[in-house]
Amino acid sequence: MTAPEAESLRVRPGPPRRPEWRTQAPVVAVVAAGGALGAVARYALALAWPTPAGTFPWATFCTNVIGCAVIGVFMVLITDVWAAHRLVRPFFGTGVLGGFTTFSTYAVDIRTLVDAGHPRTGLAYLAATLLAALAAVWLASVAARLVLTRRQR
Repeated sequence: MTAPEAESLRVRPGPPRRPEWRTQAPVVAVVAAGGALGAVARYALALAWPTPAGTFPWATFCTNVIGCAVIGVFMVLITDVWAAHRLVRPFFGTGVLGGFTTFSTYAVDIRTLVDAGHPRTGLAYLAATLLAALAAVWLASVAARLVLTRRQR
């Protein structure tokens, strides 16, 4: 027999917990599906707008700027307008837009330009993409908020 104090300290089993992978599996699945869609869209744009060697990679530049603008609007919508389902943000924000934007290709493009003897083009691309992507997120989110406040009046 145990003392009454020891009896009260004993942990009582609660309801069984779901394994962690079961709660994360839907998130991983929607990120993967969204990423596949975004990557296919990016690849289609790159095929439609090829970049000749040594020139400014406009397709990748536009892809990244457009993706950043869309994420600016998307974040305003899901934070200020409606409570999205828990899988919308991972699907569209992380998956589709993560697969669509391509900062790894951006880095490779810079290196390729520099290695091919076009350091000024590489530097211009480096700075222009960074500034344009940040400006696109900011401008798109400000514009989305302006549109929403005007619609609410």
